[in-house]
Amino acid sequence: MDVIGTPQHHETVTSNPLKGNTVKKRVILSTIAAGAMVFSLAACSSGGSGGGGGEGDGGLVGVAMPTKSSERWIQDGDAVKKQLEDAGYKVDLQYAEDDIPTQVSQLENMITKGAKALIVASIDGTTLTSVLQEAADADIPVIAYDRLIRDTENVDYYASFDNYKVGVQQATSVLNGLGLVDLDGKAIDGAPAGPFNIEMFAGSPDDNNATFFWDGAQDTLKPFIDKGVLKVGSGQTDFQQAATLRWDGETAQKRMENILTSTYSGGDKVQAILSPYDGISRGIISALTDAGYSTGDEWPVISGQDAELDSVKAIESGEQYATIFKDTRNLAKEAVNMAKAVLEGDKPETNNDKDYDNGKKVVPSYLLESQIVVKDNIKEVLVDSGYWTEDEIKG
Repeated sequence: MDVIGTPQHHETVTSNPLKGNTVKKRVILSTIAAGAMVFSLAACSSGGSGGGGGEGDGGLVGVAMPTKSSERWIQDGDAVKKQLEDAGYKVDLQYAEDDIPTQVSQLENMITKGAKALIVASIDGTTLTSVLQEAADADIPVIAYDRLIRDTENVDYYASFDNYKVGVQQATSVLNGLGLVDLDGKAIDGAPAGPFNIEMFAGSPDDNNATFFWDGAQDTLKPFIDKGVLKVGSGQTDFQQAATLRWDGETAQKRMENILTSTYSGGDKVQAILSPYDGISRGIISALTDAGYSTGDEWPVISGQDAELDSVKAIESGEQYATIFKDTRNLAKEAVNMAKAVLEGDKPETNNDKDYDNGKKVVPSYLLESQIVVKDNIKEVLVDSGYWTEDEIKG
């Protein structure tokens, strides 16, 4: 996957050495007390883990993100860190570069440092059982961020988007690009009968969200496949066949190259590609370009997700048809609100307490809305909301 944005530095969080010294200060000489006061003020002005303006009086919150190789996760980490610091918490933000043992070690270190809460976007949602037991033993609440953490009772809340609906939107964007439905999913009068050749990609099999995206998309595409309007040329219609480990663009590119060679070398063309993520879409675009496809009438309709800048530019140029915009600023806000609520002894707001079963429990969840982005509504959805500027998109 392409790396966009400025790399973030791991933050080192230190405790305040003056905490709890109030009684001692009352009995020491006034000159020493004055010096201690100066030292205390200097310590408070240090800003904890850097930036955001919070003094960290609320304690330390550990934030574990999967990787910096995706622009999306950099933005998520920045947004969560800033909002926590603005709320008065210190933040230990770590990226594990898609290495599971690294993420486990980072979480262990956060627990050792005395984190009061953990916000975790897992690499593999099935591999954190032991370290989250350590968190539970230390009475540290855990909030799963965007990716559901599975097979453990020690996850308290989940903040994400309606991931089934995201899959529906991805499929709808493909159907819209083919002229079959509008962006609300309503059939278009006089729509072409097809058949259109379509190929399908899924996300990483170790990410719980990937199956929600896939299920939503398949339920939306199935009626068109059953009627013969869409035809999967390669015959690869199972999730495991379509899955892309770690959401990796190069892996997607190789699979697309293989499909083009095995299925479309005799003159047939692929006309639509279901892609669940912008990084995968860019790998697909590279494979199509290398195979001699050119933008225009023969270029396939390609979906995506996350509104990454390079893919928004690709939508402008006609290489990618659509993406799904999930405003990470709002997701960060909900995760931070959850953390604040549990740390203050309150119950966080949730809006779905039945659908997200992690294998051990149904995790109370807050799901946000997402939007389809095509070339015609880039300004309305992305620019007017302040997510990207016109200069960034045109640059």
